[in-house]
Amino acid sequence: MFSDIVDYTAMMQDDEINTMMTRDKYREAIKKLTTNYDGRILQHYGDGTLTTFKSSVSAVQCAMQLQEEMQRDPNVPIRIGIHSGDVVFEDGGIFGDGVNVASRIESLGVPGSILVSEKLFDDIKNQPFIQVQSLGEFDLKNVIRPMEVFAITNKGIKIPSRSEMKGKLKERIKSIAVLPFVNMSNEFDNDYFSDGITEEIINALVKVDGLRVTSRTSSFAFKNKHEDLRIIGKQLGVNSILEGSVRKAGDRIRITAQLISISDGYHIWAENFDGTMDDIFRVQDEISLKIANSLREKLSMGEQQKKLVSPAENVEAYNTYLLGLFYQNKWTPANFEKAVDLYRQVIELEPEFSLPYEGLGFCYTMLGNTGHMDTDIAYKKAEEMAQKGLELNNESIDSYLTLVSLKFFHQWEFEEGYQLLLRALKINSNAPVAHVLLSLYHLIRKDFDQAKAAIERALISDPLSVHTMRTKADVFYMAREYQEAIHIYDQALKINPQFQAAVEFKGWAHLQLGAYDEAIAIFENQSETTFAMITDTQLGYAYALKGNLDQARIHLENLKSHKGVKKSLNYDFATLYTGLGEYEAAIKYLAKCVDEKNGQCIMMGLSPIWEPLHRHGEFKDLLARVGVE
Repeated sequence: MFSDIVDYTAMMQDDEINTMMTRDKYREAIKKLTTNYDGRILQHYGDGTLTTFKSSVSAVQCAMQLQEEMQRDPNVPIRIGIHSGDVVFEDGGIFGDGVNVASRIESLGVPGSILVSEKLFDDIKNQPFIQVQSLGEFDLKNVIRPMEVFAITNKGIKIPSRSEMKGKLKERIKSIAVLPFVNMSNEFDNDYFSDGITEEIINALVKVDGLRVTSRTSSFAFKNKHEDLRIIGKQLGVNSILEGSVRKAGDRIRITAQLISISDGYHIWAENFDGTMDDIFRVQDEISLKIANSLREKLSMGEQQKKLVSPAENVEAYNTYLLGLFYQNKWTPANFEKAVDLYRQVIELEPEFSLPYEGLGFCYTMLGNTGHMDTDIAYKKAEEMAQKGLELNNESIDSYLTLVSLKFFHQWEFEEGYQLLLRALKINSNAPVAHVLLSLYHLIRKDFDQAKAAIERALISDPLSVHTMRTKADVFYMAREYQEAIHIYDQALKINPQFQAAVEFKGWAHLQLGAYDEAIAIFENQSETTFAMITDTQLGYAYALKGNLDQARIHLENLKSHKGVKKSLNYDFATLYTGLGEYEAAIKYLAKCVDEKNGQCIMMGLSPIWEPLHRHGEFKDLLARVGVE
């Protein structure tokens, strides 16, 4: 709990003696009440005090009684802020998240007020004798995410208005989520068109300086859901939402859009946009610029005239591109192949349109990664498409990110990939995939703190992406923080219980903790495998660690007779032989993985699986070949 006397300096200049008496009254009262509520005064700061308590309820009760006493004559104008968090003592100083946030919240208050954080609110919300009201979200200095602040509203406690709350705020970042536009057309098949319009508006808004835009993955998590917009806004960490609908009938289109403020549910504007397919780019630009003008206090004349949408000249090409994008976003190998065919059709219709090349670069990369296309062919095509995309549009962030992925996973040119990544971040500093790749770069370099910071940045723009959340868990897994990794895998599974990658990696984290039976149960019950290793490998390795070598060898024999698998099994054999303690065989198979440029090799220096091989010179040579020593 932070508390202080408001305008203390000015009061001292006006009447020093009475102000000193006021301060003494405040200090005597807080000393007595802190003791009564089993608290501890950590430090006095001139006119303010930092206090800790053993429970949130005790802290609020103390604050309420303190305000009551301070409002008796002579009145002492104090404000109070409370947060629940860690306090760290180091070199005579007091630090920690709890201290920082409590200080920031207290600075927002007015005389007679008690403000609390959302974390503390969760602790007290079921207490019938404490009345609380939300004041909305605030961007507090040195706090990554916007935080909801609550006011205690019991009788005699002052409730500040939003306009009164100045305090230690950073400049409010304008932020928006574009929810999937509803398809109001007669044909259900036109879903691809309304989805595509939504995504194109998202991509256009990303180009507006000073505007943070939630990524498609998190926005589309709310497709066909009818949740309260304020709840959605809080989940996505934005202060405005665009929602709307698309009606397409033949060549005619009508797009209805409304921009809504999350803090009060107020419609900033709502409008219909009518036109034909030939007008589609003008309509998208009009909507995007209207949003930009509404959310930014002012746009320069140049910005007002800037085109935010990258149009195709051929309407049929654009329509086909949206259909390709629809299949690409389904994230399965079969749908990637459909998208490739459609993007090829787009290029035949309009060879100078950059977006299908960006899509092809991504799809070929994914087909190579999943073993549904020869990696050498897939990655070569991906690189060609990405380079062509950049040739047509030198600000194509997706093309840059395709090249970065190839540099990291296939070519093992990490520094060159890092430089390309910096270029991508100059184009869009909030791009979540760019920050995921940045986290991976730092992870490869064994800088866990930077890896964690980068993945947190990715989650700001993409808070509901299970893929990004799983990457965050992977960072903790590689840092040997297995319990935290399991906690994050569980968070991803709450969003999508069918997300198999999180299920599998959770099993591997249990293995590293020695919870062999839990891991075996996970591997036996999974519906399919998405990790590089098949189920026999995972079970065989788990039984080997448990000490059941006979069962492990049964799975090894199954692996040797495994048929119908497109991908190479060299990584599987290397893993299982390591679990069995047959290190020479494991290194032989790992060498084959390096020869075939298996993307998983970039984690050889980090993964706990390979720790038993670290003392072998041949293994060190393999690490040097990959560049991850």
